Amino acid sequence: MRIIAHWIILSIAVWATTRFVDGVTIDPVWVAAVVGACLTLFNMFLRPVINILTLPLNFATLGFFALVINGLIFWYLGTIIKGFHVEGFYAAFAGALVVSVLNWLITKVLRTDM
Repeated sequence: MRIIAHWIILSIAVWATTRFVDGVTIDPVWVAAVVGACLTLFNMFLRPVINILTLPLNFATLGFFALVINGLIFWYLGTIIKGFHVEGFYAAFAGALVVSVLNWLITKVLRTDM
């Protein structure tokens, strides 16, 4: 059940990001659900591996490199998902930052333990 809640929260955050960040667009609205599902899967399976592999860089940059990794993942999803377009790395970085903040806020408001 928490996975579905996490997917819905990320989908809403992706949709809202297209309203806040120039350069991030979704063509049909339902593509936000696809991007949310992909982000949920990335967070579940790849994020722990990436965090372990980049631990020295994260430590040296005081966690800033984790934001760069989030931007790269967001940018990558923009290249593989049809209907989801991210203009460049700045838009990807800003979009990933907005999605992270909205995800955190919505999770705290709904008080889900994710």
